[in-house]
Amino acid sequence: MKYRTMGKLGIKSSAFGLGCMRFNGAASGDSVIDEQKAVSLIRRAIDGGVTYIDTAYVYLDKTSEIVLGKALQDDYRDKVTIATKVPPDAVNSRADMETILAEELKKLQTDHIDFYLMHAMNKQKWEHMKAIGAPQFFDDMKKEGKIRYKCFSFHGPYEEFEYILNDWDWDMCQIQYNFMDINNQAGTKGLELAGSKGIPVVIMEGLLGGRLANAPDNVQALYDAFPVKRSPVEWAFRWLCNHPEVSVVLSGCNESEQIDENLRIFDTVDTGIMSEEELKLMDDVRAAYISRTKIGCTGCRYCMPCPNGVNIPGLFSVWNNVSLYGIDPKEDWGFRMIMKNDAGADKCLACGACEAACPQHLNIIDSLSTAWSELNP
Repeated sequence: MKYRTMGKLGIKSSAFGLGCMRFNGAASGDSVIDEQKAVSLIRRAIDGGVTYIDTAYVYLDKTSEIVLGKALQDDYRDKVTIATKVPPDAVNSRADMETILAEELKKLQTDHIDFYLMHAMNKQKWEHMKAIGAPQFFDDMKKEGKIRYKCFSFHGPYEEFEYILNDWDWDMCQIQYNFMDINNQAGTKGLELAGSKGIPVVIMEGLLGGRLANAPDNVQALYDAFPVKRSPVEWAFRWLCNHPEVSVVLSGCNESEQIDENLRIFDTVDTGIMSEEELKLMDDVRAAYISRTKIGCTGCRYCMPCPNGVNIPGLFSVWNNVSLYGIDPKEDWGFRMIMKNDAGADKCLACGACEAACPQHLNIIDSLSTAWSELNP
């Protein structure tokens, strides 16, 4: 296991951090987690050198912290740092934050949380957290020793990330980042901005929710043609760890084989490890993925709201993702929400309002029809 210094904090952490959001469900159906299996996986990772464990209050129907707490008994707690999160949508006062933190400490069976994050922040949520006194609460809890570091995770545009990062004295930030997301959300600019301030960066979605683990044919052909043979997973993690600003790469594992493979990979990766030829390969891989794009929708939402209730940018995003990554639409969260909200293209009456508003002059009506037939045959 390679260990990396976490920026201005000066502490060491395993490059591989175990994420606790994707454990398999129990076979009995009585729990959303197979507790015995999850405990075994967590301890297997720690025994292999993992020192960073990530969970959250809301993960797995609020049971993830409970299982992690059980896994960290028998002296395992002393071997790791715990990261967990307070959900902004669930707190409206200091009292709410105190209640949730107390609940989390009890679930985790610990007297302190190492990395305490404001969860899935954007500008609106940050303003809410400031308004209810979250910065003072975090500072107070740090002084009391109930948390060690004040942090946030982020999903939103770069401009909002820059604003939040510069608006307070953060100890750590967690961002979505992978070789496909260099210009998405915080992106490379956000990673480098945090690095310039000495703020350690923890990476989530390094495999884009598993989408980068199995390459489509045109991408796999590039990997196969390269002289050095590695799996798509290893290439993705290798690319991430090449960045000096990256402190920890989170990976959720459901099987012991995945734990073992990650332990092997993270024993071989390090800052600056990729050659020019390897970096060129990853640029080519990105281009090969992008070439599978169905429609050049940027998600600007000028077409919205649709007078007939169609989620136009949402459908196009799903359509592109299904094509790029070869996923089943029924397994895509965005598509499930579209179906749940009855916002499919079957509601389109071809009124043309969207096409008149589209700054890219996309052929939206025909594209919606094609997308719908492919996503919902």
